[in-house]
Amino acid sequence: MISRRNIRIKVMQALYSIDTMENDVKPGQEIKILQKHFDQTRQLLIYMIYFITEVAKYVEKDARNKASKHLPTAEDLNINTKLAGNELVWKILEDASYLKAVKEDKIETLINKDLVRKVYSELKESPEYKKYITEGSRDKKNEKDILEFLYNDLLLPHEYFISHIEELFPNWDDDCDMINQLVTNYLSKPGSFDFQEILSKEKWNYARTLLESVLNRKEVTMEFIRPRLKNWDAERIASLDMILMEMGVCEFLYFETIPPKVTINEYIDLAKEYSTPQSGQFVNGILDNIHKELVSENKMHKVNFKK
Repeated sequence: MISRRNIRIKVMQALYSIDTMENDVKPGQEIKILQKHFDQTRQLLIYMIYFITEVAKYVEKDARNKASKHLPTAEDLNINTKLAGNELVWKILEDASYLKAVKEDKIETLINKDLVRKVYSELKESPEYKKYITEGSRDKKNEKDILEFLYNDLLLPHEYFISHIEELFPNWDDDCDMINQLVTNYLSKPGSFDFQEILSKEKWNYARTLLESVLNRKEVTMEFIRPRLKNWDAERIASLDMILMEMGVCEFLYFETIPPKVTINEYIDLAKEYSTPQSGQFVNGILDNIHKELVSENKMHKVNFKK
């Protein structure tokens, strides 16, 4: 479910955390740091889905509250609760993998009930919702459309909701595009995800190997990088730039399935997004020169770093 680009970001962040730690890293601690970044992504995805279901379920609470008034009106006694029975919502609530993840990550403790009520109040006043509840049948497309409207048109564009998410999940800015796509995919087919394995074994092996190769082969990577820093003030080179270049060199040397041009382009983009304005050009120059040297000297023979 997680893209290779996002894996690189998680590895970069884990390496940066390790680089800025005051104490030495204990054996196995680096893997735990990396795993924590992936756990945050899983928790964010589950919370987004959970919030949608809580809004959908709130209609029943609203109906009970209105009906229990001292002098309820006819309107209070006839609130349409169609959304609470949305077929996709119930498929989500019957998804064993999702329910297990909700319990493991204690998602219920994170929910902001006032915000759920606020979103529901806005939803029920929208033309889209009023149209949805007036249609007698449960058309699959309409069932999905109302949930997508709730997510894409009520939640994501509103600052109060995004501020709430950013307070809970510092990884929102890094993961938002991927999370939005995953939520959309899941709403189209609830039950299609294994929330206990958001990373395939192949991708986890890539992430772990990339992290370990950078940490364990620093002397090797610096043999390629250091000669190209003669005209640069080492003190002024951003630490993220160094991390990205080390990751890039490790991909050149140890990851046979990744084309070098893909590696270069990916780390240029990450440098532009996460480091300084000049970092993209700087990382591009260094990695491109190293790649040309490896090719010209016939050293482009990728092998597992442990060998």
